[in-house]
Amino acid sequence: MSVVRHINALDPSASPLDYYGYELRRHRETAGLTQKQLGAIVNYTGSLVGQVETARKLPTAEFSERVDAALGTGGLLSRLLGLVLRSQLPAWFQQVAELEARATEIATFHTHMVHGLLQTANYARAVLGTMDPTNLDDRTTVRLARQRIFEKEEPPVFWAILGEAALRQEIGNPSVMRGQLERLLSYEDDPRVNIQVLPFKAGAHAGLTGPFDVFRFASDPVIVYTEGYGTGHPTANPDTVKDCSLRYDHLQAAALSIKDSAQLIRDVMEEHHGEHDAVA
Repeated sequence: MSVVRHINALDPSASPLDYYGYELRRHRETAGLTQKQLGAIVNYTGSLVGQVETARKLPTAEFSERVDAALGTGGLLSRLLGLVLRSQLPAWFQQVAELEARATEIATFHTHMVHGLLQTANYARAVLGTMDPTNLDDRTTVRLARQRIFEKEEPPVFWAILGEAALRQEIGNPSVMRGQLERLLSYEDDPRVNIQVLPFKAGAHAGLTGPFDVFRFASDPVIVYTEGYGTGHPTANPDTVKDCSLRYDHLQAAALSIKDSAQLIRDVMEEHHGEHDAVA
């Protein structure tokens, strides 16, 4: 059968997804289970187990955790998952995800959209579905997987400056936006995730040339990242880093405080989304 040949030909060095499938199959066979039997144990179909083993379907966190427990892998598949999902990002963005995973501090400035590390599933789906509705489930899963950096034992300190337009631009529908604004408010008391809003009334500001991210590391040079249509531009050029670091300082000075930013987010929720599950 063609499926059997495909399984036997699976090259674990071809990609992280292939390696995951290879290890899943190896541990399943060591346990003496068929795909159907393992599926019954972890409450998935044998067909889905086979699709993951042959690198035709992305695994999820829940699937990985259940299989790790069933096969006694010591958490191997769950540890591989982040690498697998990161490898499914567009090639030009994979380096950025690696920077996010290694950074000790991330500072972002975005004017019109909530940063991917803060997006809800519904908001991310609405953003990703614009102009390209294909494979939305997998693409959304891959984007949200980047947020696993906040679950690390030593997560990065995250600073986000959002333009007021990002709060008011209705992505998806009112319910999606309300959920996204609630997500932003959920970080209000988290000292590692700090959200400030640059209000319209700030006028001309240091970020008029566009959004950018600054990544700082324990020992590596600081990296500044900017983005175009389908391209990313990371640089460690000292002049660029110095310029963008100064711009970020000025943006933080012009932005509302963390407390006042949270209040503005609440105000926008009341103003535009108050009819949906009014705030208690």
